[in-house]
Amino acid sequence: MTTDTRAPAEGVTHVLVGYGAFLMAELDRLLPEASLLILEEPHIIEARNIREAASRYRCVAEVRAAATQDEGGAGDLAHTVARPPRVRAVFPGVEYGVVAAAVLADAWGLPGGGVRAARTLRDKEELRRAAAAHALAQPAFAEATGPADVEELRARHGGECVLKPANRQASLGVVLLGPDDDAESAWRHTVGADEPRLRVNYPDSARYLVEERLHGPEFSVEALVHDGTVGFLNVTAKDVLPGRHPVELGHTVPAPPGAADEDALRAAMAGLVGAIGFGTGVLHAEWVLTGGRPHLIECAGRLPGDRIHSLIDLAYGGDGILADLLGLLAGEGPVPARPARRAAAITFLPAPAAQTPDAVVLAVTGADKAEALDGVEEVAVSAAPGQQVVVTTSSWQRAGYVIATGAGPKEAAATARTAASHITVTVGAP
Repeated sequence: MTTDTRAPAEGVTHVLVGYGAFLMAELDRLLPEASLLILEEPHIIEARNIREAASRYRCVAEVRAAATQDEGGAGDLAHTVARPPRVRAVFPGVEYGVVAAAVLADAWGLPGGGVRAARTLRDKEELRRAAAAHALAQPAFAEATGPADVEELRARHGGECVLKPANRQASLGVVLLGPDDDAESAWRHTVGADEPRLRVNYPDSARYLVEERLHGPEFSVEALVHDGTVGFLNVTAKDVLPGRHPVELGHTVPAPPGAADEDALRAAMAGLVGAIGFGTGVLHAEWVLTGGRPHLIECAGRLPGDRIHSLIDLAYGGDGILADLLGLLAGEGPVPARPARRAAAITFLPAPAAQTPDAVVLAVTGADKAEALDGVEEVAVSAAPGQQVVVTTSSWQRAGYVIATGAGPKEAAATARTAASHITVTVGAP
């Protein structure tokens, strides 16, 4: 890749590593005109037409090509991207920008989670090893290099296991196996799963993990951390698609009272922060309650996806979690815990079941009815007539979502589910 060593625009105060489309409207609200430098892989810039997309936002000063996903060579990034003279914060917009953002923050003397922590968060096996070294509760695990490794761990744990890539996102390639499931077909699915418009295949980047399958209610915890101490913390309850592919179908913020022990989850998050040596920034960790105790599933060093950040903003108010994060990274001090003022929930629409291999979407109806319900904040349907119908095996294959609010978690979740039930995606032969 050609190195671009030009100095960034004089007015740049913030650097976004990896184009996070879901962040842009909020960044445009928070940042001055022409103050944001976006760094992204050249392939991704072209595949997603990012320069055109970014031009819609007044805060964007420049979109610049850089090797943001080359985690092995990330140490060179600071030599190829000049430090903006007025830069206050650098942060990842996508999962694949976590390491590069940490490298730049470290090189430029800015607050961040730290390079070692970022590398640990980007490698699920390294995260498992760090958690084990600090006695954090988690499933048994092993590196997987083929179906035989899957069979071996499954045989030791009641015939069940989870197979996943070690460094992907959005449930991509994750398979839950029971005693009768074929390990070879699961392996082919996991190894073949990819997102070429979002990810660059650098050498030696493909790694896989097989884990003990745990059962129990699932939660995510979003935490803002300052110098290794957890401040603001939110617990999100989640629902997942039944079957072999645990794609998330809904989130409720905050989790209903009594659904999870927030004190236990806060203690677990503090233990995780210490285990990986995380400094300052945001963490989005997933936990399952087994035997009444939180067990770590995985953790990301970035804002949560699936619009959870929007649910947090709706529930807690204030300037929003992105504004809080930018303040943290600019050295403005910790963000304290605060109570939610109401609740918010999202319900996703799974891709409709196809009766024939060539089935397509014929019609989408009911979105207007969903939007008309009291408490509904947003309705988005990605399914469109003529679209090929596929099985939902990752978050990218869902058909849309509904966001709703309510006085409490149960009310918000019920409104989101009711609104989603009004939307019908009809499929059939083309």
